[in-house]
Amino acid sequence: MQGKDNLIQIELSLIMESSQVFKALRVSEADGKYIRRIEERQLSDLPEGDVFVQVKYSSLNYKDALSCIGNKGVTRSYPHTPGIDASGIVVESSNPRFKVDDEVIVTSYDLGMNTDGGFGEYIRVPADWVVRKPQNLSLKQAMIYGTAGFTAGLSVERLLSAGQTPEMGPVVVTGALGGVGAVAVCILNKLGFEVIAATSDLKDGEETLKKLGAASRIDRTETDDQSGRPILRPKWAGAIDVVGGNVLSTLIKACQPMGNVTCCGNIGSGDLDGTVYPYILRGISLIGIDSQNCPMELRQKVWDKLAEDWHCEVLDEVVIESKLEDLDVYIDKMINKKSRGRVIVKL
Repeated sequence: MQGKDNLIQIELSLIMESSQVFKALRVSEADGKYIRRIEERQLSDLPEGDVFVQVKYSSLNYKDALSCIGNKGVTRSYPHTPGIDASGIVVESSNPRFKVDDEVIVTSYDLGMNTDGGFGEYIRVPADWVVRKPQNLSLKQAMIYGTAGFTAGLSVERLLSAGQTPEMGPVVVTGALGGVGAVAVCILNKLGFEVIAATSDLKDGEETLKKLGAASRIDRTETDDQSGRPILRPKWAGAIDVVGGNVLSTLIKACQPMGNVTCCGNIGSGDLDGTVYPYILRGISLIGIDSQNCPMELRQKVWDKLAEDWHCEVLDEVVIESKLEDLDVYIDKMINKKSRGRVIVKL
């Protein structure tokens, strides 16, 4: 083992000393347009940080897609390397918590937003952003989850902490064929919940949802009430929502007494209309999910659960693996809200 460790150390040292150039997807602004292309960069171009990571896998998220089209609410200045997720191997660390050859996960915080992200072969980040990869999770599996899977896991964790149980009744998951929704469906099913999958197209993804463990599915119109009523007949015991806007309002209005609804996204709208009646007449709880700045203790706890009791083996069957050079088509699908499941990037 000592000889193997020495060889690894020598190999990594050679990488750092002689391979000063690495590949990254860069988004540049020119004449009001945003252009994506693969570029060669110098290691010295990366920002300051405690931990230097050779990225093995990344994944595609909605924030990445927004960054790729110049959304200044995500990325303030360009050129920029997106990728809010990365898993890889530590090649250099000035923090004692991490040593060379540690396998780690970096998601959330400012990675891929205004700090060069996982769509490059190397990243340099603060140690406080770095999660030690659970032993029973591969680097690839970590990115099959990524921020989306972590957000789903955090949503389930918060539901359970609020007292949600399978005996209370079904839980509806919106965007059930998307990255967050698919993982949420899988975890809830593992925990014994009856899961209602809400999707935009009833003709698509039937087999996938069955594999994930959805008990039934409904069209998104059933979670988008247009009646204007302040409260609706109860239809579910709880919900995990990625859409926001009127869909979130509907989920709250149609939740049974003492139910819990989590909110982690705004792909539909950032607005929330409604009255206090679901809260004061039924005791509904609305739980906000902040995966970006989640405390490290809770973050590690959720990752450990994703590697153990909550691990969704079926996700390996529905994930799409892309090269960096082929990522454009999946970015465009995500922007046009036509993406399905998880897309991971092999660096």
